[in-house]
Amino acid sequence: MRLTFRCLPGFEDFLPKPVPARKGLPEWLKDMPSTAVSETLGGVEVRTLKHCPPLIDALSAGVLMPLAADVTVKDGELSWDWEAPRVPGLRHTRSPIGLHVPEQATGVPLPVHPGQFVVKFTSFWTLEVPDGWSVLFLHPLNREDLPFRTLAGLVDCDRFTDGFVHFPALWTNPGFEGVLKRGTPVAQAIPVPRAALEIVTEVMDETRLDAHRAVEDGLAEDPGLYRKTFRVGSA
Repeated sequence: MRLTFRCLPGFEDFLPKPVPARKGLPEWLKDMPSTAVSETLGGVEVRTLKHCPPLIDALSAGVLMPLAADVTVKDGELSWDWEAPRVPGLRHTRSPIGLHVPEQATGVPLPVHPGQFVVKFTSFWTLEVPDGWSVLFLHPLNREDLPFRTLAGLVDCDRFTDGFVHFPALWTNPGFEGVLKRGTPVAQAIPVPRAALEIVTEVMDETRLDAHRAVEDGLAEDPGLYRKTFRVGSA
């Protein structure tokens, strides 16, 4: 699938570029040991989530959208020192972060505290995808280490090809102070086909039951069976 990102003239050598999520895996995953001793199980050595293909595949799905500039967080304030180019005749913002007032989240069951603004990470990239596809923008998956939570949104980027999609987010770690580095992933973009779903529920027949039993027995005998047999690209 071809994803086409476009930026304004003058920004091409100025912005961090979106990257395939598989190339932006978090440091905590890279640093995680393959096994750990479980005190809960009386000192038995267990495999860690580093061996969980579904978790890794979620981290690797789609594209990571980067923070445009270093943002300093101190005393509850966000600041930056970044002079983006100006394109005459356009209304574009040059701020890497905007905001929504808290009243815009009235009634939403999310941890918005009185007086707390909802930040909005600015994207300086438009996105075009093939006909019939939309893009799900959401918080970088399994990235609870980030001090914010990006709100999910679905955009028909086969039609909305020439506008920027920005990313509202709640600040979930009010005690965080430091620098959010340029290039920090602020959203994960995953293309999804735009098609009607037909949902069928049924009871396993004998053939399916036998197949299910074979999978259960196989996973019990070889914990890596899913990765070696069922995962795309395993063959």
